[in-house]
Amino acid sequence: MNAIFWEIAKRNIRLHMLRSALAMLGIVIGVVAIVSMGILGNGMVMLVSASLSSVGDSVIVMPYAGGGGMGMGGGTSSFVLTEQNFQQIKRVVAPNTAIPVHSASQHMKVGVNSDDIVATIYAIPSDNVPDLLTLESGDYNNQDSGCLVGATFAKDHNIKVGSRIVIGSGGEYGTLRVTGIIKERGMSFDISTDNALVVTNNWFENNFDTGGGYDEVVVKVTDGDTAAVKTMIEKQLNRNIKQRTVTVIDSKATLETIYQTFGTITTFVSAIGGISMIVAGVSIFNIMMMSVNERIKEIGIMRSIGTRKKGVMAMFICEAAIIGICGSIAGGILAVIAGYGISALMLQTTEYLFTLANAITVCEGVGFGILVCLACGIYPAWQAANLNPIDALRQE
Repeated sequence: MNAIFWEIAKRNIRLHMLRSALAMLGIVIGVVAIVSMGILGNGMVMLVSASLSSVGDSVIVMPYAGGGGMGMGGGTSSFVLTEQNFQQIKRVVAPNTAIPVHSASQHMKVGVNSDDIVATIYAIPSDNVPDLLTLESGDYNNQDSGCLVGATFAKDHNIKVGSRIVIGSGGEYGTLRVTGIIKERGMSFDISTDNALVVTNNWFENNFDTGGGYDEVVVKVTDGDTAAVKTMIEKQLNRNIKQRTVTVIDSKATLETIYQTFGTITTFVSAIGGISMIVAGVSIFNIMMMSVNERIKEIGIMRSIGTRKKGVMAMFICEAAIIGICGSIAGGILAVIAGYGISALMLQTTEYLFTLANAITVCEGVGFGILVCLACGIYPAWQAANLNPIDALRQE
């Protein structure tokens, strides 16, 4: 009997092909909107996660600027962490590694007759460089006459190991030889080396006014939790609430906040896409009601020859299910194609398209489309099943 109802439902869809196709199109649009936005959101989260994965174990300590900024002094700011502050941090975070950092922005020239450019220069103790940075090529710098350069900086200015960089608009700070190219780190909370130079502490302190201290201290947490390390530093250096010494940033907590924000944005845009699904559901509801009104006499004949109410309901629910299944599956396939295009256009990569998270998103979108169709077909099916057979047979 169920096979008969499926055949009757398919026959009715064929008889009203244009109407049924338009209803399917609404479901397709709804599924594509929801799934493609979900794929984009998942891709954004995974892209950010990959970019920041290397800095999720850091605690960054900066001079407290009293609301006037974060104390990024460029090597000449009055806001610095003193050597005493650094030693306090080093003791309280042990056995984790505390790395003091100087920073400055400076003019420089790369190659003969090159344009004057401005880039950030970081100074890190030579022993700590391997703890913080990974090289793409070359060797770690242990000489005051050498430097490391970020991957983006090297690519933009055609720099290779052995290239020389003239520091200062007039070359007043001398020339540094590139000993290594730093592997691309992407976004980071501690130091952004992709478009910068890294030199030795000695070279930096001999050429720039450090203000008697450091611009920041990066703590690489290998033992314990970043939140606990942050709390210990604040208790040690910010004992006097009225005279705070440092601002402490927990990179892991910041990452979690970023992920939550992206999750909220993804949910919001998917909800907007869900509006089109609801509109499609209303269209299906309208089509099913029209189908019931057009087939009242047919329903009366079926009921008069012994067809039960649940059989009549099954016939109309099968019709809604066919529209929902076909439309949702087609929408899921088109959503993957749309997700590929959106990822390539907006994220500049399709690396994160075929993942478990996106597979779940596609299944959820397709399932939601089918569920909406079935839900919108229940009332028309119930109304058809509860028609009075005698009144239905009298219908012209």
